[in-house]
Amino acid sequence: MGSRTSFARGARPLPAFSESLPSGDSAPDRVPARIWIGFGALCLGMFMAVLDIQVVATSLPTIRTALAIPADMMSWIQTAYLIAEVIAIPLTGLLTRALGMRVLFALAVGAFTLASIGCAASMGFASLVTARVAQGFFGGMLVPLVFSAVFLLFPFRLQGFATTIAGLLAVLAPTVGPVVGGWITQTTSWHWLFLINVAPGILACALGLALLAREAADRALLRTLDIAGLALLAICLASLQIGLKEAPQRGWLAAPVLALLAASVLAGAVFVRRMLVGTTPIIQLRTFRDRGFAIGCALSFILGMGLYGTVYLMPVFLAFVRGHGPLAIGMVMLVTGVTQFVTSPAAVALERRSDARLLTILGFALFGVGLAMSAFSTRETDYDGMFWPQVVRGGAIMLCLLPPTRLALGALPPEAVPDASGLFNLMRNLGGAIGIALIDTVIFGRSPVHAEALKQRLLAGDTAAADLVGLPADALHGAVTGPLDPAIEAFVRPLIEKAAMVQSINEAWLMLACCTFAGCALALLAPARSGRR
Repeated sequence: MGSRTSFARGARPLPAFSESLPSGDSAPDRVPARIWIGFGALCLGMFMAVLDIQVVATSLPTIRTALAIPADMMSWIQTAYLIAEVIAIPLTGLLTRALGMRVLFALAVGAFTLASIGCAASMGFASLVTARVAQGFFGGMLVPLVFSAVFLLFPFRLQGFATTIAGLLAVLAPTVGPVVGGWITQTTSWHWLFLINVAPGILACALGLALLAREAADRALLRTLDIAGLALLAICLASLQIGLKEAPQRGWLAAPVLALLAASVLAGAVFVRRMLVGTTPIIQLRTFRDRGFAIGCALSFILGMGLYGTVYLMPVFLAFVRGHGPLAIGMVMLVTGVTQFVTSPAAVALERRSDARLLTILGFALFGVGLAMSAFSTRETDYDGMFWPQVVRGGAIMLCLLPPTRLALGALPPEAVPDASGLFNLMRNLGGAIGIALIDTVIFGRSPVHAEALKQRLLAGDTAAADLVGLPADALHGAVTGPLDPAIEAFVRPLIEKAAMVQSINEAWLMLACCTFAGCALALLAPARSGRR
């Protein structure tokens, strides 16, 4: 890219990264070390933000007890972060143009670090949630900043490798999060769940300010910020996030849920119209006219369902069916992360030499197979039974991330990349939110149905049902015709509920697998973009 490429509006120059690294065909053979170290600082900030969600998730009961938070309010510790995050992600493109990548990164990672200190110092529910909102808002900017940097800092030949580093850290953080959170919870206090961000945050901020190039920015954009559009965006995304959170427990047709989802749709429709007709839109929705970007975003949405769904389903199964603690759960889930590390060099090599569309189909097909393999779990499934499904999924993840990123962002003009990166990453988060809501709906909705069916089979003397719930075959002596012994019923009921949960979780795995296989068909519609240059 040239150093004087103009923005779509305002005729202001693209950030002058070219003072240290021209991009495109004229790129030098070597990338300066300062660029790699600066990019490493960006990746460190992103890793902190993604890791924070999972680290805290494992210790919510501990935090609730320590701060005397009501049980029904506990989930807001996470929800507050996620709502602020999804609002911030699409704003990152505009703020990058207004402030420049270097300044915005330093601001975001510095504020995230201060908010982490605020979380650790919280004395009650209100102060903790307030600090979590700040954490989520500034943390939400760090992921799209990294993926923008891939295409703005590096020449084409290195973009696949840089994307691999960023993608590996983005998907590794949720995998190791339960291990880190479990270890911290069991060895120190809950305050360190947040204080572990302080030293890396200071380091990342210092390196970013020192090594990232100064860019030409258009601070006048801040004065033209569409406040009404921002409010509509916040209403749309917050209503959707809260509605998805409440739907599995209240029911999708409950009045509060329908009201929230309706508010989201209405605010979203008005927001889209405002962005398309306004002179200074917060988000460049016209980027969706590019077929590769639109399909890449849809694939990112599906991948988010699979990634976040996997990280959610495995702890649920291991905790409620197998009875494992946070640290043991994390150790089981490490298989995915290790496989990603081992297979990422091959993914990079393939991405640089092959058609992104074909690699995407291969990646989503493998990921779908890995999800489907988990749909045959039993109440005794543990590390061994989860090993090979995790290997297949771990080997596929980079193929589901690198080529779609190329499809979405690789052919866009440089001035469109910051906005497009925010939308691309937002779709993955929304996919995760909707995927988890659908998973909860399956688990909460189908478990009672399976439990009743198992109960009736046991009453009919079905020995296969007895084996399914963990009763010895000789425990049944034909159909039960008389009243049940209360002691026996109390003993058998938890076994039935656990077996029913296993069946419901298996159905959730199958649902995710079907959605992922749909991604294969969607990728066929994408333009053929080769990684060879």
